[in-house]
Amino acid sequence: MTTPADHSHGLRILAEARRPAPGLDEPPPPLPGFAASGFNPLVADTAERCLRAHYGEPPTPGRTALLLASASGDLETARAIERGAEPGQRTGPLLFFQSNPNAVLGHIAARWGLTGPITAICPAEAAPGRVPPEAFELAALLLEDGDADLVLAVAVEQTPDGDQAAAVLLAGPDAGPGPVEPTAHRRP
Repeated sequence: MTTPADHSHGLRILAEARRPAPGLDEPPPPLPGFAASGFNPLVADTAERCLRAHYGEPPTPGRTALLLASASGDLETARAIERGAEPGQRTGPLLFFQSNPNAVLGHIAARWGLTGPITAICPAEAAPGRVPPEAFELAALLLEDGDADLVLAVAVEQTPDGDQAAAVLLAGPDAGPGPVEPTAHRRP
């Protein structure tokens, strides 16, 4: 499990994925449209592995929220933008696009057909390789409010010891014991 049970807010974990993981020590594959950093490919690959663990191949039925939690953020892109802002340098336009953490979440949503809310948070505390308690708290609110049937929470941290990610696909506590299928209804 990626977080202590007392921080899960009673949510059910339907699937999970981690990077690095046994047999997955190499960097994730490049992600078209994202350059200069391994952050966004790591987010996308970890989310992909988690969704595949539950659904198999994309696309999936709709109302799944996407939640990215990172205290470090994309440090490599921030450094590249900083270098590009130096006198006589030029910052590539892709760096502006990928500096918004919701850009990679939009990529995941489009690929998988997810229609729930997309949000990114910077938790007060984050342990690399673990989904932080704040992400579980926000996921519980999204589910309770009816904004989504499921929540895919992805946590990524860039550290001197290497980048680490964890993803969990979450359902509400009342979802029942079997696989959860998103509903077709929308909140008024």
